[in-house]
This record gives sequence, C-alpha cells and structure tokens, in this order.
Amino acid sequence: MNNHLSKSPENQFKRTMQTRHLIMLSLGGVIGTGLFFNTGYIIATAGAVGAIIAYLIGALVVFLVMLCLGELAVAMPETGAFHTYASRFISPATGYTVAWLYWLTWTVALGSSLTAAGMCMQYWFPSISVWVWCLIFCAVIFVLNIVTAQFFAESEFWFSIIKVITIIIFIIAGTAAIFGFIPMKNDMPAPFLHNITDNGWFPHGLTPIIMTMVSVNFAFSGTELIGIAAGETKHPEKSIPLAIKTTILRLIIFFVGTIFVLAALLPMEQAGVIKSPFVMVFENIGIPYAADIFNFVILTAILSAANSGLYASGRMLWSLSNQGTLPKCFSRLTTKGIPTTAITVSMLGGLLALFSSVIAPDTVFVALTAISGFAVVAVWLSICVSHYFFRQKLSQEQIINLKYKAPYYPLVPILGTILCVIACIGLAFDPEQRIALYCGIPFVIVCFIVYHLTHKYQTRVTQND
Repeated sequence: MNNHLSKSPENQFKRTMQTRHLIMLSLGGVIGTGLFFNTGYIIATAGAVGAIIAYLIGALVVFLVMLCLGELAVAMPETGAFHTYASRFISPATGYTVAWLYWLTWTVALGSSLTAAGMCMQYWFPSISVWVWCLIFCAVIFVLNIVTAQFFAESEFWFSIIKVITIIIFIIAGTAAIFGFIPMKNDMPAPFLHNITDNGWFPHGLTPIIMTMVSVNFAFSGTELIGIAAGETKHPEKSIPLAIKTTILRLIIFFVGTIFVLAALLPMEQAGVIKSPFVMVFENIGIPYAADIFNFVILTAILSAANSGLYASGRMLWSLSNQGTLPKCFSRLTTKGIPTTAITVSMLGGLLALFSSVIAPDTVFVALTAISGFAVVAVWLSICVSHYFFRQKLSQEQIINLKYKAPYYPLVPILGTILCVIACIGLAFDPEQRIALYCGIPFVIVCFIVYHLTHKYQTRVTQND
C-alpha cells in the first residue's frame, strides 16, 4: 500500500525522526495541563476509584484509536496523516473538515500555552509583563520548529524527558509517603489508603465517571501526533508500532499511578479546590522548594505543548495545500524539509488566539477552546472510521501483506467509534462543556460548505484552463 500523494523530490519531508523522538513526541503531547491541573477536579467529582476507572476507560479509547492509526500510518506514512486518510476513505469534505478542526485545536493550544508560560515566569519575575514573556517564548518555539525537523524532535525529546522524570519521582516519593517511608510534614501520620476508602468506592455514584470520561479523553489528546510525524520518521513500519505500544503502556502507568498517589495523599474534599494538587502533595510531605520545582516543570510542560502544537498545525496546513485545497505556497518546503510558510501562518494563528484570550476571553476565546475540545474526539472518531473503511477496501492478499495489522478487526475500529460517539454525546449532559457542541457542530457544517464551494470553484478554473 504505497499509494502516497504524489510529491516532487524537492517537496518531500526528510525522514529524520527516530523511535525515541516519536515516543517522546506522543508522550509530550499528552503530559501537560490535563495531568497537572485537571486530576484534582476529576478525583473530587468521581472519587478516587471512579477517577482511576475513568482514566482506564480513557486509556482503552486511546489504545483502540492508536491501533487503528498505527495500521494506517504504517501502510501510508504521510505527513498530515489522519486527515488524508479521512479524505481517502470517508470523503474529501470530511478530510478537509478534520484538518481544520485539528489545526484549530493546536493553534488555540499554542495561544493559551504562550499566555500560561508568561504567567509562570511572573512567579519569578513579577515586575515583567506577561506579554513580554509571550513574545520571547513565541520566538523560541518558532526557532525550534523552523531549523530542521530533527532539531524540533530533539528539543521535544528533552522537554518530555523533564516531565517524565518528574512524574516518576512524584509517584515513587508519593508511594513512599503513603506507607510511611517518607515522613509527612508537621508529624502527620502516614495516610495509607484511608483517603481512598473513607468516602466509599463511588461517593457520588457512577454518573460522574461518565461525565469525567470526556475530560479524560481531552487529557489524553496528543497521542495521535505519532500519525502526524509518520511522514518524517525513519523506518515507520518498525518505529510506529513500537511507539504505540510503549506510549500506551507509559500513559497507563503515569496517569493511573499519579491518580492513585494524589487520591491517597489528598482528602477528596480538598482535591477539587486546590489549584495544583501536585504542589499540595509535595508540601504535605515536606519537600523544600516544591513551588519553584513545579513552576519549572509546569513551564516545561507548557512550552512542550506549544512546541508540539506549532509542529502539528504547520503540518496540517502543508497537507491541505499538498491536496490542493490551500494555495501552493503553504506546501513549499525548504532544502531541510521545513514548511516555513505553513509554520509562520500557524504561529500568527496562535498569536491571534493569544490576543483573543486577553481581549475577549468570555466570547471569542471560549468558543475557540470549545471547538478545540470537541475537535479532539471528532479527529479520533475519523481515525477509527477511516481504518474500518480502509480494511474493507483491501483484498485478502493485501491484508496478508500489511506490514502492521491492528488486531481483532473489525472489533477495534467499531468499539473505538462507539466510545468516541459516547464521549461526544456526553458533552450534551455537562453544562460546562455543552458549549463545545454549540460551537463545534456549526464549525463542522461551515467547513463542509466551504469545501464544496471551493471545490466547485477549483473545478471551474481547471476546466477553463
């Protein structure tokens, strides 16, 4: 299955990413504000056991989506990945819509990440305005993406390493404190598992588990970056399956391990009201400079997310141009294989999102973030459906010759599709997240209309030529 989009040799990406880059790119996209900030809310809403179950279900959804994406990406390792699959196996209009949804997701994340990074720096330098730091980090992220793909991958590798090491230390130190191996602050007794069991297994029933599953899915978003980077990866038939297996395993360990430690060390009634459950835990077990340590780690996580976001959004614009739905200037690559125009426009989009987060946080920015959240599940849904139709179109001989096959077909894509649909429906029952449907569905309709209008225009131009 080597039916890639036709590209001239000078317009091809360089395959410079290695397996370690791919694994850390996927982990780096996931380990961010969702893990560092949302875990306290999920524990307070669903209870300790409920939160663990919600994250395990979320991990299952991610695993199913990644199995589908793995087969597609190995068979057709293209930059832009899943939107080209949606175009080919669902419809061109769907692929166009998926690309714009995903571009907007990362562009909004880029703008909000720059704002958050500036606020982190104000902790140490309160006299310097946030916008100054925003511009500095904007320049840094742009340079990391514009030099070479390998330079970007290497920077993201080290960003992610810092986060991974921090979480490992947190889980080890927290577990030791739970069972009394590390003394608690102010001679507090070791909590053991009292905070987990005191309020019962499901203190608010089973419904909050379903409600928090939506937030959990958003927290896991970023794993699909493996598919975006497929066209720039060495030996994708080996690297992608290995990256998928190791990423999923580490995500389960990191997320479930973190939830367990937080739930055991923090009373449930405190978990939802504190700003950073990680800092609270470190303060409780008496680790010095906890605030400074975690401010640095959170800053690293934010910059990592911005780094990945600019990479992903730039590749999406390149891919749209490469398919002929955007001007050709977006698909031009430098001699080092960098889509400079696409990255520059995506950075400008990120700056506009940043601007809207300051000028109109309750209107424009809320709508953008709502569409962004809705887009994650919509993209995952398109991956599962694309994989189902991809396999349907293959002959038995072609299936046998696939270098990587998702197991248990058709159960994997069908179950993945069902769980993604449930997550979308779940948005309607959460008053705080319902706006995602109000904004996301009209955005999808507009994308379909624009695609058909531009497609008719391009057809007329071609006929006139």
